[in-house]
Amino acid sequence: MEQSPLRMTYQREIILEELKKTKTHPTADELYSTVKQRIPHISLATVYRNLETLANSGLVRKLEVTGRQKRFDGNTEPHDHITCTVCQRIDDIVHPLNEGQAPMPQSAAWHGYRLTGWSVEYFGICPDCLQKSNAAVTDNTR
Repeated sequence: MEQSPLRMTYQREIILEELKKTKTHPTADELYSTVKQRIPHISLATVYRNLETLANSGLVRKLEVTGRQKRFDGNTEPHDHITCTVCQRIDDIVHPLNEGQAPMPQSAAWHGYRLTGWSVEYFGICPDCLQKSNAAVTDNTR
């Protein structure tokens, strides 16, 4: 059965535009606040529903970090993400050696799989939190 192309409604266009403008990987709630400025009568449920539709169609990426609220990314190019364990900020991360390719795609083939995607979770402390932490240590040692 052939899937029909996604109909791009006005609401979907605005949601997609606003998501592509940001690099912060917002939650649906955060994106709703932004979209509401352009479409005052839009509901949170409509934003959620349209984000799911856009993600299912491949126009946006849905980030499901273990134990966290879903976030969305307007950048659909191959890349991974790193999450700050202090402030929960999420940034893009591209592996310099393999430029967004699966770390070991041949491994999937060894087990009889045809690789269709992958997900790797990276965690760390972002530069802002490190700076705050270093500043607090410096203040305490004076």
